[in-house]
Amino acid sequence: MSESVKISIPASVAAFVRPGTPLEERLRGARGAVDLPPRELLLLLFCLGKDSDTEVRRLAADSMALLDQQLVVSVLAEGGFHPAVLHALALICGRNPAIMSALLASPELAVPTRDLLQTHFPDVAETTTDGEQEDQALASDTVDDLDDKEADDPEAETTEDDDEYLSKYQLAMEMGISEKIKMALSGDKEWRKILIKDANKLVSSGVVKNPRMSEPEVLTLLKSGVQNDEIMRLICANKEWVKNYQIRKALIENPKTPLANALRYLGTMNDKDVANYAKSRNISSVVATQAKRLLMNKKR
Repeated sequence: MSESVKISIPASVAAFVRPGTPLEERLRGARGAVDLPPRELLLLLFCLGKDSDTEVRRLAADSMALLDQQLVVSVLAEGGFHPAVLHALALICGRNPAIMSALLASPELAVPTRDLLQTHFPDVAETTTDGEQEDQALASDTVDDLDDKEADDPEAETTEDDDEYLSKYQLAMEMGISEKIKMALSGDKEWRKILIKDANKLVSSGVVKNPRMSEPEVLTLLKSGVQNDEIMRLICANKEWVKNYQIRKALIENPKTPLANALRYLGTMNDKDVANYAKSRNISSVVATQAKRLLMNKKR
């Protein structure tokens, strides 16, 4: 069930999230490439974590995850944050012991957030009394201004829903391996973009097996310098993908491509690309040597 949450934000934050703000500006804010005090930066990343654009939401979550630990702890000590902001921070940074302790010490922390921290990170979690937890529950739809100096600033109104509120990046942090594999095999483009980077090879290779995986995604993946041997094997085994000239070219240029495959694809390249490979130092020396042989044979 959705719950309307009204949060007072300073004008500096509203400038990035108000209706009509250009996507380029929202992306800049989501990257944290802004000159804002720590408290306002945290609020900005929270608001942009609810943006309508997928890339803005992802960047905001990434930026929040990279916030300096001491900065976050000091800002949390000031208090006055809406429970929804604390919940987002818990999902993204809750594994950090110092940040977790600061969250648990916050009087605004909601019971569901406290339960989440204590369930997933029991070795660090601090306990509270039932009475304290009741005071921290999300009991209303609106909250007061963050502090006195912000009383006259614009307000950002958001809709909170369990599934919509948590970005896919945040959800991925809470998923088990089996859940990630299932999502990798069936998820949409946003899920694939997140899970292809997973440290577990069963998860990342599952993305390549996803029937919705497109050729542009494969090309982007190859150019990113993927280091997973299984992913490379699966791409080479896909007959439809290797029909694409640009994908074959990217495979030749990727050092993780099996040598036999790279040499086979080399024979399908045009003369200009073969000539470039013959003098390139960025590919396998075996491939470069074979490229020279191909050129010599064509000159005879």
